[in-house]
Amino acid sequence: MSLYMFFTLLTFNVFMIGLFMIFRKAGYKGIYALIPLFNFYIWLKIIKKPLWWYIFILIPYINVFTVLLMVVETLKCFEKNKLWEQTVGVLLPFVFIPYLGFSKKEKYTHPDNRKVFKRSVAREWADAIIFAVIAATIIRSFFIEAYTIPTSSMEKSMLVGDYLFVSKLSYGPRVPMTPIAFPFAHHTMPLLENTKAYLEWINLPYYRYPGFSKIKNNDVVVFNYPEGDTVSTVFQSNVSYYSLIRQHGRNTVWRDKQTFGDIIARPVDKRENYIKRCVAIPGDILEIIDGTIFINGKKLENHYGVQQNYKVVTNGNMLFQEDLQKLDITDARMIMNTQYEYIFALTEEIAEKLRKNPKIASVEKMNKAKNIREEHIFPHHPNYRWNEDNFGPLQLPAKGMTIDLTKENLPLYERAIYVYEGNEVKIKDDIIYINNTPSTSYTFKMDYYFMVGDNRHNSADSRFWGFVPEDHIVGKALFVWLSLDQNKGWFSGKIRLNKSLRIVN
Repeated sequence: MSLYMFFTLLTFNVFMIGLFMIFRKAGYKGIYALIPLFNFYIWLKIIKKPLWWYIFILIPYINVFTVLLMVVETLKCFEKNKLWEQTVGVLLPFVFIPYLGFSKKEKYTHPDNRKVFKRSVAREWADAIIFAVIAATIIRSFFIEAYTIPTSSMEKSMLVGDYLFVSKLSYGPRVPMTPIAFPFAHHTMPLLENTKAYLEWINLPYYRYPGFSKIKNNDVVVFNYPEGDTVSTVFQSNVSYYSLIRQHGRNTVWRDKQTFGDIIARPVDKRENYIKRCVAIPGDILEIIDGTIFINGKKLENHYGVQQNYKVVTNGNMLFQEDLQKLDITDARMIMNTQYEYIFALTEEIAEKLRKNPKIASVEKMNKAKNIREEHIFPHHPNYRWNEDNFGPLQLPAKGMTIDLTKENLPLYERAIYVYEGNEVKIKDDIIYINNTPSTSYTFKMDYYFMVGDNRHNSADSRFWGFVPEDHIVGKALFVWLSLDQNKGWFSGKIRLNKSLRIVN
């Protein structure tokens, strides 16, 4: 049994024992508190709330709000009307409810006989704000959360300035690992550039509630940046700390604070949020050949919107913004020292349209050649001559999967074994040691995924930093409710009506 499951069962049992004693104080048999579903019926009678509340108790996740409201109403039956009492009751019901049940000095009062408690205007506002914050935090943590697209790595599927909703229910909501945090902030306090928005006094182990589905190939997924465990306060996650180390050396990065700032660590759920398309799931064998992705030997059909870089040469004519807008080209740049050669990120369909354009002389895909190693490409080892367009084959680890470990394949899986699964890994006298034990194989504890941006030549993704562990998964991108063009004004087409109110696919 995991530590989290043990803690959950312990707090649940303590809460139920406290409820057992409260039922007795209210004149009901304590055993009623231990009978599933029937206990809520009796509880509603104790706090004198309408039975239609029972409907919300039966709805998953909505019942969290309902139970918290029932806890507050229970506190009122014990004359606990102060703000701090109700706040503690909501945050720590597994402490306050047993206290009320077992304390001899705490007496139950039926709602009809309670003294009238008159709240001040300030108290009413405080209650409303606290409830709103708690409700919004629960919604963001377990139901749905709003995000925005900051970069062009997913164009054309997702545009810079898209505002979308991400479902936590699709793959199962993840229990916050660092639950003590400033409301609505991610990892940094608003307006305070380098001040943490969370405390690590409580750091819960990874646990995920059951979801409606599992991640499938081609799903658009939001996840925590895997290499965001360590960051430079100057570069943040815009430039990987590990790439800085490879370029400048560890001593320089840690000592040159003027250039790199402080080097800090972040827990999993406070790492930067990324959004990419999942092209490979646990157990898949992935290979990229000349920019085409193959999964288990079969070509992965490009989803509409997948783009790659093309070199476009005109017949001596310049292309203007109006030309690009007509073709829906959003990622474009001119090649230096020439007015007639461009690099465009294009879908295959738009590339074919350009070839038929009388202004265009040639349109050529800019794939990198095979066996040309790019140092920034995973696994960052000279034995693997991989690049963005020619990568793999690579098998993704799956929970419970055992692989043979060798010096040759260790670079592929070392980070997963060491960083993500918390084992000590070293090589001595050509022997691999895991936790000081000679090892020729390893069995993975988690599932792993491979995420790639739809804008294939303008995306830092799994080709750069490898696998995405299951504990980094945040949710599934569902719906774009608003799309804003950052280059236009409010009265000149800033709102992209044709891109708003659309389902993500």
